[in-house]
Amino acid sequence: MALARCGYARRVTRDQLADWLRRYEAAWRAPGTDSLARLFTTDASYRTDPFEEPCSGLQAIEEMWEAERDGPDEQFEMRWEIVAVEGDTGVVRLEVDYGVPLEQRFRDLWVVVLHQDGLCSSFEEWPFWPPESRGEWPRDNG
Repeated sequence: MALARCGYARRVTRDQLADWLRRYEAAWRAPGTDSLARLFTTDASYRTDPFEEPCSGLQAIEEMWEAERDGPDEQFEMRWEIVAVEGDTGVVRLEVDYGVPLEQRFRDLWVVVLHQDGLCSSFEEWPFWPPESRGEWPRDNG
């Protein structure tokens, strides 16, 4: 069981995690990075892959956020299901479709640690792509 920093188990509810997920999606769709301060603690870690070094701190997360997305006009559909909540940690299964028409699809597991204030202190992604894509975007061969 995950323990909160103050030494006792922090209970995050499914409703609190669902609220955070909705705010995350809204932030991804919004211009800029101002909304990230309402999602992550100032010392949060954000790992985009279980084998990558995490982005540490809100400023590093903001820089990664801007580098990784196409901007607020990026077309995508995100569907998620909360798999588990234990103490301060939630696990979410997602499927994201990018582009209209569909350019890329991937499935993802997120491990999210939330503080009592609803901010995330640790975010870890486990992304999965269809076997034929190897996680790559289709290339225009013309």
